[in-house]
Amino acid sequence: MPMRLYNTLTKSTEEFKAIAADGTVAFYSCGPTVYDDAHIGNFRSFLNADVLRRTLELFGHTVRHVMNITDVGHMTEDEDADGGGEDKMAVAGRRIAEAKKSGKLPAGAEIDAGNPYAIASFYADRFLEDARHLGLKVAIEERGHPELMPRPTRCIPQMIQLVEALIAHGNAYVASDGVVYFSVTSFPAYGQLSGNTLDALREGEGGRINAAHQAVKRHPADFMLWKSDPTHLMRWPSPWGEGYPGWHLECSAMARMLLGEEIDLHSGGEDNIFPHHECEVAQSCCASGLQHFARVWFHTRHLQVEGEKMSKSKGNFYTARDLFAKGVTPAALRLELVRTHYRTNSNFTLQGLRDCQRMIDRWCGAREALVGRTGGDGVGPMQRALAEFKDSLGDDLNVARGLGALNTAINEPAAGDALLELNALDAINTVLGVFERNTLLEAATDDGLTARVEALLEARRVARASKDFAASDRARDALTALGVRIKDGPQGTTWERAV
Repeated sequence: MPMRLYNTLTKSTEEFKAIAADGTVAFYSCGPTVYDDAHIGNFRSFLNADVLRRTLELFGHTVRHVMNITDVGHMTEDEDADGGGEDKMAVAGRRIAEAKKSGKLPAGAEIDAGNPYAIASFYADRFLEDARHLGLKVAIEERGHPELMPRPTRCIPQMIQLVEALIAHGNAYVASDGVVYFSVTSFPAYGQLSGNTLDALREGEGGRINAAHQAVKRHPADFMLWKSDPTHLMRWPSPWGEGYPGWHLECSAMARMLLGEEIDLHSGGEDNIFPHHECEVAQSCCASGLQHFARVWFHTRHLQVEGEKMSKSKGNFYTARDLFAKGVTPAALRLELVRTHYRTNSNFTLQGLRDCQRMIDRWCGAREALVGRTGGDGVGPMQRALAEFKDSLGDDLNVARGLGALNTAINEPAAGDALLELNALDAINTVLGVFERNTLLEAATDDGLTARVEALLEARRVARASKDFAASDRARDALTALGVRIKDGPQGTTWERAV
């Protein structure tokens, strides 16, 4: 069964074919910049890449997946190809220093606010923890193979080698300001990925152009590869002076080092298309002399929250750990972030999380029933659902249609060979990755909440028994204030964290 995937480079949906004769897929994903906790918009992109990787494996491919953890060179003005603005690690340092003063520092964050390496390491560890909870396979594999999630600070020699090669090939030059720039006019295909043209970029369209650099550049769209700056927080010696690499350079160097000069797939959020991915294509192709850097480019669109742009000022900004602390299972968050097609804007809602949790609970119940069933023969609803699930995901990763097939099968009477039915459901879960994550995290409950809830439930029980309804209402209100939902039933009162 062929898999078809939309390719940003060609602007068309194509049958996916691995470069390697044995079907092994080389896949690179742009990962997080670790100056803060990753938010759910970041994780939507990362998890869609994970679903794509898992789908390729379901289709029989072996996938070598690499995702970087950016710990240097990321500036506050990403849309500026010159790396304008301020180093995000410096911004993080100020934020941490302010949090220390106000007593709002995250637990375990006793780090030196002036040490960018310590800041990056702290947030990298938190990202990996969140990513593993959410089932990001590359983060799980990283435990034994840290090279699969490379960090730019550990790959500076490879970046310097790449810059040297580009200068030698006539694709880069050292300007009078000491900055090494890539010459976009040396690569005629520049703009093909994003749809920009050099004429448009000369006029400042398609991305911001840093006016401070224009006097020394050969073309306004030429972008920074290495900047000499002896005052920068993180800097290294180089043939062009002590300084730091451009953000775009990092991914090209690390992908080349770990996956080779031409790869099958490259993913990221749609905001990465220009300038970041456009610049990656140019420098990688010029260094290798090949027509392609990545054959297929996979981009996830933006995430809104409750119909609005996510914003801390609006109170609708969530990190994964924010939601885990509210009692959201990693399974429900994972499903909510991947169930909308990756090429459409997604609207994340708390009601959507609740709906996902109900779906997953039903699937888990169906699996328990299959585990307890034996015998039977023939093709049952789960086996048919698996076939339709694969067909749906093979159609440009149509997860929503695949979920429809699964939910239809859940509602059908049990039939078919019990073991084959169970195997089919488990095969579907190799992509969805929810069964093994359908539990609350210890961090979400190990905070003294249980003891407080049990005490209030007992006070409410005593109050109701003595018909002191005012006291009963006060206990109920206190439970609500703790973010707890209670349910009275024949077996007593149960509780759960409300989403």
